[in-house]
Amino acid sequence: MLVLGIETSCDETGVALYDSKKGLLGHTLHSQVKLHAEYGGVVPELASRDHISHIIPLIDQLLKNQSLQIEAIDSIAYTSGPGLSGALLVGSCVAEAMACSLNIPSIPVHHLEGHLLAPMLEQESPSFPFLALLVSGGHSQLIHVRAIGNYSIIGDTLDDAAGEAFDKTAQLLGLGYPGGLALSNLAEKGGPFFTLPRPLLNSHEFNFSFSGLKTAALTLIKKQKILNESIKANIAYEFQEAITDVLVKKSFLALEHLNLNQLVVSGGVGANKKLRKKLTQLSSKNNFKVFFPAFEFCTDNGAMIALAGALRYHLSAKNDFKYTVKPRWRLSEIDSIF
Repeated sequence: MLVLGIETSCDETGVALYDSKKGLLGHTLHSQVKLHAEYGGVVPELASRDHISHIIPLIDQLLKNQSLQIEAIDSIAYTSGPGLSGALLVGSCVAEAMACSLNIPSIPVHHLEGHLLAPMLEQESPSFPFLALLVSGGHSQLIHVRAIGNYSIIGDTLDDAAGEAFDKTAQLLGLGYPGGLALSNLAEKGGPFFTLPRPLLNSHEFNFSFSGLKTAALTLIKKQKILNESIKANIAYEFQEAITDVLVKKSFLALEHLNLNQLVVSGGVGANKKLRKKLTQLSSKNNFKVFFPAFEFCTDNGAMIALAGALRYHLSAKNDFKYTVKPRWRLSEIDSIF
Protein backbone atom coordinates (compact mmCIF):
# COMPACT_ATOMS: atom_id res chain seq x y z
CA MET A 1 0.00 0.00 0.00
CA LEU A 2 1.35 3.41 -1.02
CA VAL A 3 0.45 6.28 1.31
CA LEU A 4 0.86 9.97 0.53
CA GLY A 5 1.46 11.95 3.73
CA ILE A 6 0.69 15.67 4.02
CA GLU A 7 1.83 17.91 6.90
CA THR A 8 0.68 21.55 7.20
CA SER A 9 0.05 22.06 10.92
CA CYS A 10 2.28 25.11 11.39
CA ASP A 11 5.16 26.54 9.37
CA GLU A 12 6.46 23.54 7.41
CA THR A 13 4.84 22.18 4.26
CA GLY A 14 5.81 18.53 4.06
CA VAL A 15 4.77 15.69 1.76
CA ALA A 16 6.04 12.12 1.59
CA LEU A 17 5.39 8.71 0.05
CA TYR A 18 5.49 5.66 2.30
CA ASP A 19 5.18 2.11 1.00
CA SER A 20 3.96 -0.39 3.61
CA LYS A 21 6.38 -3.00 2.22
CA LYS A 22 9.35 -0.92 1.04
CA GLY A 23 9.28 1.85 3.64
CA LEU A 24 9.82 5.55 2.95
CA LEU A 25 10.23 6.19 -0.78
CA GLY A 26 10.84 9.92 -0.62
CA HIS A 27 9.79 13.22 0.92
CA THR A 28 9.93 16.93 0.16
CA LEU A 29 9.73 19.86 2.55
CA HIS A 30 9.33 23.61 2.37
CA SER A 31 10.22 25.61 5.50
CA GLN A 32 8.74 29.01 6.29
CA VAL A 33 11.47 30.00 8.77
CA LYS A 34 12.72 32.93 6.69
CA LEU A 35 9.16 34.14 6.10
CA HIS A 36 8.41 34.45 9.82
CA ALA A 37 11.86 35.41 11.10
CA GLU A 38 11.32 39.17 10.87
CA TYR A 39 8.21 38.87 13.07
CA GLY A 40 9.92 36.84 15.79
CA GLY A 41 7.34 34.05 15.53
CA VAL A 42 4.84 32.33 13.26
CA VAL A 43 2.16 34.57 11.71
CA PRO A 44 -0.86 32.26 11.11
CA GLU A 45 -2.26 34.10 8.07
CA LEU A 46 1.12 34.14 6.33
CA ALA A 47 1.61 30.46 7.16
CA SER A 48 -1.70 29.49 5.54
CA ARG A 49 -1.02 31.48 2.39
CA ASP A 50 2.44 29.97 2.05
CA HIS A 51 1.08 26.43 2.41
CA ILE A 52 -1.38 27.17 -0.41
CA SER A 53 1.45 28.34 -2.65
CA HIS A 54 3.69 25.33 -2.11
CA ILE A 55 1.65 22.21 -1.38
CA ILE A 56 0.65 21.23 -4.94
CA PRO A 57 4.11 21.91 -6.46
CA LEU A 58 5.67 19.82 -3.66
CA ILE A 59 3.36 16.88 -4.37
CA ASP A 60 4.07 17.14 -8.10
CA GLN A 61 7.82 17.23 -7.44
CA LEU A 62 7.63 14.25 -5.08
CA LEU A 63 5.79 12.11 -7.64
CA LYS A 64 8.21 13.20 -10.37
CA ASN A 65 11.22 12.31 -8.19
CA GLN A 66 9.83 8.81 -7.73
CA SER A 67 8.74 8.45 -11.38
CA LEU A 68 5.18 7.78 -10.23
CA GLN A 69 1.78 8.83 -11.50
CA ILE A 70 -0.76 10.17 -9.04
CA GLU A 71 -2.94 7.08 -9.67
CA ALA A 72 -0.30 4.95 -7.91
CA ILE A 73 -1.34 6.39 -4.54
CA ASP A 74 -3.56 4.01 -2.50
CA SER A 75 -4.47 6.35 0.37
CA ILE A 76 -3.76 9.84 1.66
CA ALA A 77 -2.83 10.66 5.26
CA TYR A 78 -2.88 14.23 6.50
CA THR A 79 -2.40 16.13 9.73
CA SER A 80 -5.84 16.92 11.10
CA GLY A 81 -4.62 18.56 14.33
CA PRO A 82 -3.46 19.99 16.58
CA GLY A 83 -2.06 23.11 14.95
CA LEU A 84 -3.03 26.41 13.32
CA SER A 85 -6.60 26.30 11.98
CA GLY A 86 -5.89 27.87 8.61
CA ALA A 87 -2.73 25.85 8.05
CA LEU A 88 -4.51 22.59 8.91
CA LEU A 89 -7.35 23.45 6.52
CA VAL A 90 -4.94 23.75 3.61
CA GLY A 91 -3.60 20.24 4.05
CA SER A 92 -6.95 18.65 4.87
CA CYS A 93 -8.74 20.24 1.90
CA VAL A 94 -6.06 19.16 -0.55
CA ALA A 95 -5.95 15.64 0.91
CA GLU A 96 -9.71 15.08 0.85
CA ALA A 97 -10.07 16.61 -2.64
CA MET A 98 -7.36 14.29 -3.96
CA ALA A 99 -8.91 11.29 -2.18
CA CYS A 100 -12.29 12.12 -3.71
CA SER A 101 -10.90 12.55 -7.24
CA LEU A 102 -8.94 9.29 -7.00
CA ASN A 103 -11.70 7.47 -5.05
CA ILE A 104 -9.26 6.26 -2.40
CA PRO A 105 -9.40 6.35 1.42
CA SER A 106 -8.12 9.26 3.49
CA ILE A 107 -6.56 9.00 6.95
CA PRO A 108 -6.70 11.93 9.40
CA VAL A 109 -3.58 11.83 11.61
CA HIS A 110 -2.84 13.37 14.99
CA HIS A 111 0.29 15.50 14.63
CA LEU A 112 1.82 14.26 17.89
CA GLU A 113 1.25 10.64 16.92
CA GLY A 114 3.35 11.36 13.85
CA HIS A 115 6.18 12.58 16.08
CA LEU A 116 5.82 9.59 18.42
CA LEU A 117 6.20 7.15 15.55
CA ALA A 118 8.91 9.03 13.61
CA PRO A 119 11.77 6.84 14.96
CA MET A 120 10.08 3.90 13.25
CA LEU A 121 11.26 5.37 9.96
CA GLU A 122 14.78 4.30 10.93
CA GLN A 123 16.36 0.94 10.18
CA GLU A 124 16.73 0.22 13.89
CA SER A 125 13.37 1.09 15.41
CA PRO A 126 11.56 0.43 18.69
CA SER A 127 8.88 -2.16 19.31
CA PHE A 128 5.79 -1.72 21.48
CA PRO A 129 5.59 -0.90 24.33
CA PHE A 130 7.97 2.01 24.92
CA LEU A 131 8.27 5.35 26.67
CA ALA A 132 8.31 8.46 24.49
CA LEU A 133 9.84 11.80 25.40
CA LEU A 134 8.10 14.29 23.11
CA VAL A 135 9.85 17.66 23.28
CA SER A 136 9.12 20.55 20.93
CA GLY A 137 8.17 24.20 20.86
CA GLY A 138 4.65 23.37 22.01
CA HIS A 139 5.01 20.18 24.02
CA SER A 140 7.11 18.53 26.71
CA GLN A 141 5.52 15.18 27.49
CA LEU A 142 6.37 11.71 28.70
CA ILE A 143 4.05 9.20 27.07
CA HIS A 144 3.53 5.49 27.68
CA VAL A 145 3.09 4.04 24.19
CA ARG A 146 1.50 0.58 24.30
CA ALA A 147 0.33 0.25 20.68
CA ILE A 148 -0.94 2.37 17.79
CA GLY A 149 -3.55 4.68 19.32
CA ASN A 150 -2.97 3.42 22.87
CA TYR A 151 -1.19 6.25 24.66
CA SER A 152 -1.07 7.48 28.25
CA ILE A 153 0.50 10.83 29.12
CA ILE A 154 2.30 10.38 32.42
CA GLY A 155 4.15 13.69 32.42
CA ASP A 156 3.40 17.08 30.87
CA THR A 157 4.60 20.65 31.01
CA LEU A 158 2.93 22.82 33.63
CA ASP A 159 3.78 26.00 31.70
CA ASP A 160 6.35 26.57 28.94
CA ALA A 161 7.49 23.73 26.71
CA ALA A 162 11.21 23.02 26.42
CA GLY A 163 11.41 24.24 22.83
CA GLU A 164 9.57 27.44 23.71
CA ALA A 165 12.02 28.08 26.55
CA PHE A 166 14.93 27.53 24.15
CA ASP A 167 13.52 29.96 21.59
CA LYS A 168 12.61 32.69 24.07
CA THR A 169 15.96 32.53 25.85
CA ALA A 170 17.70 32.66 22.48
CA GLN A 171 15.78 35.86 21.74
CA LEU A 172 16.90 37.30 25.08
CA LEU A 173 20.48 36.60 23.99
CA GLY A 174 19.87 38.32 20.65
CA LEU A 175 20.08 35.14 18.61
CA GLY A 176 16.95 35.72 16.56
CA TYR A 177 14.09 33.37 15.67
CA PRO A 178 13.92 30.43 15.74
CA GLY A 179 16.74 30.36 18.22
CA GLY A 180 16.90 26.84 19.62
CA LEU A 181 19.60 25.64 17.25
CA ALA A 182 21.50 28.94 17.50
CA LEU A 183 21.51 28.70 21.30
CA SER A 184 22.78 25.10 21.18
CA ASN A 185 25.55 26.04 18.77
CA LEU A 186 26.55 28.97 20.98
CA ALA A 187 26.52 26.71 24.06
CA GLU A 188 29.30 24.62 22.49
CA LYS A 189 31.59 27.63 22.90
CA GLY A 190 30.67 28.17 26.57
CA GLY A 191 31.47 26.55 29.88
CA PRO A 192 30.22 26.07 33.47
CA PHE A 193 30.61 29.62 34.78
CA PHE A 194 26.99 30.24 35.85
CA THR A 195 24.32 28.31 37.75
CA LEU A 196 20.67 28.14 36.78
CA PRO A 197 17.87 26.18 38.49
CA ARG A 198 16.70 22.72 37.42
CA PRO A 199 12.91 23.01 37.94
CA LEU A 200 11.24 19.96 39.51
CA LEU A 201 14.45 17.97 39.08
CA ASN A 202 14.15 16.28 42.47
CA SER A 203 10.38 15.98 42.60
CA HIS A 204 8.86 12.52 42.50
CA GLU A 205 6.59 13.36 39.58
CA PHE A 206 7.07 13.33 35.83
CA ASN A 207 5.80 16.82 34.99
CA PHE A 208 7.99 19.62 33.66
CA SER A 209 8.16 23.35 34.31
CA PHE A 210 10.44 25.66 32.36
CA SER A 211 8.95 29.15 32.83
CA GLY A 212 10.97 29.69 36.02
CA LEU A 213 14.17 28.68 34.25
CA LYS A 214 13.44 31.16 31.48
CA THR A 215 12.87 33.90 34.08
CA ALA A 216 16.10 32.95 35.86
CA ALA A 217 17.97 33.24 32.55
CA LEU A 218 16.45 36.69 31.98
CA THR A 219 17.54 37.79 35.47
CA LEU A 220 21.05 36.46 34.86
CA ILE A 221 21.30 38.28 31.52
CA LYS A 222 20.17 41.57 33.08
CA LYS A 223 22.81 41.25 35.83
CA GLN A 224 25.65 41.28 33.33
CA LYS A 225 27.37 44.66 33.03
CA ILE A 226 28.84 43.57 29.71
CA LEU A 227 27.02 40.99 27.59
CA ASN A 228 29.74 39.96 25.16
CA GLU A 229 29.86 36.77 23.09
CA SER A 230 31.84 34.90 25.74
CA ILE A 231 29.29 35.63 28.46
CA LYS A 232 26.42 34.81 26.11
CA ALA A 233 28.07 31.46 25.35
CA ASN A 234 28.43 30.66 29.05
CA ILE A 235 24.78 31.51 29.73
CA ALA A 236 23.69 29.42 26.75
CA TYR A 237 25.84 26.53 28.02
CA GLU A 238 24.26 26.58 31.49
CA PHE A 239 20.74 27.03 30.14
CA GLN A 240 21.11 23.99 27.88
CA GLU A 241 22.64 21.97 30.71
CA ALA A 242 19.70 22.82 32.97
CA ILE A 243 17.00 21.83 30.48
CA THR A 244 18.71 18.63 29.36
CA ASP A 245 19.45 17.58 32.96
CA VAL A 246 15.73 17.76 33.74
CA LEU A 247 14.63 15.97 30.57
CA VAL A 248 17.14 13.16 31.06
CA LYS A 249 16.40 12.53 34.73
CA LYS A 250 12.62 12.60 34.30
CA SER A 251 12.85 10.19 31.36
CA PHE A 252 14.97 7.72 33.32
CA LEU A 253 12.66 7.86 36.35
CA ALA A 254 9.66 7.23 34.10
CA LEU A 255 11.36 4.24 32.48
CA GLU A 256 12.00 2.75 35.90
CA HIS A 257 8.47 3.51 37.07
CA LEU A 258 6.92 1.75 34.05
CA ASN A 259 9.52 -1.03 34.00
CA LEU A 260 10.32 -0.33 30.35
CA ASN A 261 13.64 -0.60 28.55
CA GLN A 262 12.99 1.45 25.40
CA LEU A 263 12.95 5.24 25.17
CA VAL A 264 11.90 7.15 22.05
CA VAL A 265 12.88 10.82 21.78
CA SER A 266 11.00 12.91 19.23
CA GLY A 267 10.03 16.47 18.40
CA GLY A 268 12.23 19.42 17.46
CA VAL A 269 14.22 19.42 20.71
CA GLY A 270 14.96 15.75 20.03
CA ALA A 271 17.58 17.04 17.58
CA ASN A 272 19.53 18.70 20.41
CA LYS A 273 23.02 17.16 20.41
CA LYS A 274 23.58 17.59 24.15
CA LEU A 275 20.30 15.84 24.95
CA ARG A 276 21.18 12.98 22.61
CA LYS A 277 24.63 12.62 24.12
CA LYS A 278 23.39 12.53 27.72
CA LEU A 279 20.64 10.01 26.98
CA THR A 280 22.94 7.79 24.93
CA GLN A 281 25.52 7.75 27.73
CA LEU A 282 22.85 7.02 30.35
CA SER A 283 21.35 4.21 28.28
CA SER A 284 24.70 2.43 27.94
CA LYS A 285 25.13 2.48 31.72
CA ASN A 286 21.58 1.47 32.65
CA ASN A 287 20.59 -1.25 30.21
CA PHE A 288 17.94 0.50 28.14
CA LYS A 289 17.78 1.48 24.49
CA VAL A 290 17.17 4.98 23.22
CA PHE A 291 15.84 5.73 19.74
CA PHE A 292 16.02 9.03 17.88
CA PRO A 293 14.58 10.02 14.50
CA ALA A 294 17.01 11.24 11.87
CA PHE A 295 17.64 14.96 12.36
CA GLU A 296 15.49 15.79 9.31
CA PHE A 297 12.51 14.02 10.89
CA CYS A 298 12.69 15.69 14.32
CA THR A 299 10.90 18.80 13.10
CA ASP A 300 7.55 18.72 11.26
CA ASN A 301 7.59 16.65 8.08
CA GLY A 302 5.39 14.63 5.78
CA ALA A 303 7.27 11.36 6.28
CA MET A 304 6.06 10.88 9.86
CA ILE A 305 2.47 11.56 8.76
CA ALA A 306 2.68 9.07 5.90
CA LEU A 307 4.09 6.45 8.29
CA ALA A 308 1.43 7.12 10.92
CA GLY A 309 -1.25 6.86 8.25
CA ALA A 310 0.07 3.52 7.06
CA LEU A 311 0.26 2.15 10.61
CA ARG A 312 -3.26 3.22 11.55
CA TYR A 313 -4.90 2.57 8.18
CA HIS A 314 -7.11 -0.23 9.51
CA LEU A 315 -8.16 1.93 12.46
CA SER A 316 -8.86 5.26 10.79
CA ALA A 317 -9.18 5.05 7.00
CA LYS A 318 -12.40 6.61 5.74
CA ASN A 319 -14.15 7.20 2.40
CA ASP A 320 -16.60 10.02 3.15
CA PHE A 321 -14.21 12.75 1.87
CA LYS A 322 -15.26 15.07 4.69
CA TYR A 323 -12.49 17.14 6.19
CA THR A 324 -12.26 17.91 9.89
CA VAL A 325 -9.54 19.84 11.63
CA LYS A 326 -8.98 20.06 15.37
CA PRO A 327 -6.60 22.91 16.27
CA ARG A 328 -6.84 21.82 19.90
CA TRP A 329 -6.67 18.05 20.08
CA ARG A 330 -5.17 16.26 23.04
CA LEU A 331 -3.36 13.01 22.36
CA SER A 332 -5.50 11.36 25.04
CA GLU A 333 -8.54 12.18 22.85
CA ILE A 334 -7.03 10.75 19.67
CA ASP A 335 -10.07 8.59 18.83
CA SER A 336 -12.52 11.49 19.12
CA ILE A 337 -12.15 12.52 15.46
CA PHE A 338 -12.67 9.11 13.92
